[in-house]
Amino acid sequence: MDFSFTEEQSLLQDSVQRFIQNGYEFETRQKLIKTEEGYSRDNWASFAELGWLALPFSEEVGGFGGTAVETMIMMEEFGKGLVVEPYVSTVIMAGSIIEAGGSAEHKEGVLAEIMAGTKMAAVAYVEPQARFNLADVTTTASSQGGGFVINGFKGVVMGGPSADVLVVPARTSGDQRDEKGLTIFLVDAASPGISKRDYPTIDGGRASEITFENVEVAETAVLGEVDNGLTLLEAGINNGILAVCAEAVGAMEVLYKTTVEYCKTRQQFGQPIGKFQVLQHRMVDMFMEHEQAKSLLYMAAIRMSEDDEAGARKAISALKVQVGKGGRFVGQSAIQLHGGMGMTDELNVGHYFKRLTSIETLFGNVDHHLKKYSAAA
Repeated sequence: MDFSFTEEQSLLQDSVQRFIQNGYEFETRQKLIKTEEGYSRDNWASFAELGWLALPFSEEVGGFGGTAVETMIMMEEFGKGLVVEPYVSTVIMAGSIIEAGGSAEHKEGVLAEIMAGTKMAAVAYVEPQARFNLADVTTTASSQGGGFVINGFKGVVMGGPSADVLVVPARTSGDQRDEKGLTIFLVDAASPGISKRDYPTIDGGRASEITFENVEVAETAVLGEVDNGLTLLEAGINNGILAVCAEAVGAMEVLYKTTVEYCKTRQQFGQPIGKFQVLQHRMVDMFMEHEQAKSLLYMAAIRMSEDDEAGARKAISALKVQVGKGGRFVGQSAIQLHGGMGMTDELNVGHYFKRLTSIETLFGNVDHHLKKYSAAA
């Protein structure tokens, strides 16, 4: 099988690499996360100008027709630069759900504004009691006067502080954990009855806790079909998993290469510590974990690009398990081999490890995806 990129894919990779190298140094990134919004609006405008915000969407809606492979290429480079702009929450997750389930009005309005960089979105799906079960939803949407009234609570809404619109799964029928009975709504984040508590996350991002109290939405706010929104939500989450795993693979590459370079220069007992065989073994293990994760990433991206639904679900869970285990090993090893300085804020190593740790828990941890993989086998 040929894993080489096409000319267009190589150009995309080069453009993202240049952006990271020329304007996204670690010091610049650290300044961004300390600002009020936690990212750069100028960078977001640049993403729009470069066509990155329209990349994963079909040409029918004004996008560039990119597949999961193009998403993988971009997010892997984003991971190398620890990019903090809310690309995954707005474009990859919310955008894909709107494209798949939205009406022509949604696509010509909200989705077009997302691609233009003038509107941001987030998926408010996490609930405290649900663990990683997407069907476990207590937020309700009651039919009223030709529309719906939403009541409930959502936590850890990635990109929530900057979101102009929210993609909200709510229960319109059935019991709390029923797979049928979920409906997805597109809600204006400024709607009366919505209250948010914004906070920074450990990896430099921003998230929100959002409460919905008698939030009224029109019938046209429904994405997909009433009571049949779970499949749509799962597809959006799978897109998110592929994106953050690609990001993790990029971060793992930076960590093992940085560690190798450090061990070539750090002197102990009159020689570089990279000459100690036990440390050489550890660095080889780091390299192997990264390569295994990258191989599974390629497989998952190909499965998703081929519209192989069953194969994609299985590949996504396998990828998430490897990224969780491998990311933890690479991150911990990088910190250990750097010594005490590996934990300091001034060195980028600890920040990559924090991002890898966050990715391990996003969308289901290792144990959760092991069970999903076993059930699909």
